[in-house]
Amino acid sequence: MAAAVLALAGGAAAFFGWRSAGLHQVVPAGLLRPDDAAMLKQGALIYQARCASCHGVKLEGQANWRERGADGRLPAPPHDGSGHTWHHPDDMLIRITKEGVAKAVGLPDYATNMPAFGDSLSDADIVAVLSWIKSQWSPETRRHHDDINRQAQQQSPR
Repeated sequence: MAAAVLALAGGAAAFFGWRSAGLHQVVPAGLLRPDDAAMLKQGALIYQARCASCHGVKLEGQANWRERGADGRLPAPPHDGSGHTWHHPDDMLIRITKEGVAKAVGLPDYATNMPAFGDSLSDADIVAVLSWIKSQWSPETRRHHDDINRQAQQQSPR
């Protein structure tokens, strides 16, 4: 009985925590949905409004993104297949976007121009943006990313 109550409470929390206006869908934590048309439409709009100014309209990132500028910060990386976004599992991409790089990777003094979007985008909006980004990758890159997610799930404590 107690397990059923906890499962129901967890399901309700997941539903209300991952619900987005207009989408009203349950999105499990750490699961991008690059084949969900409604989610991709939402993600594309948010990306163009909130991300493209730094990461590029075509996901190309900023020039010399691997070299620190005079301020010691790295330019915005590309989110296409030439960048490193797909090298990270879904849960890390969500945390970076929501919490900011420094907090997500546990380096409080890490200087970056990447803001944390947790106060301005819902979890579902973040998943939508990342799903849209993933939908732009080649099938091969998407398969590699899926493998990275499987490996991360196998390594995570249960």
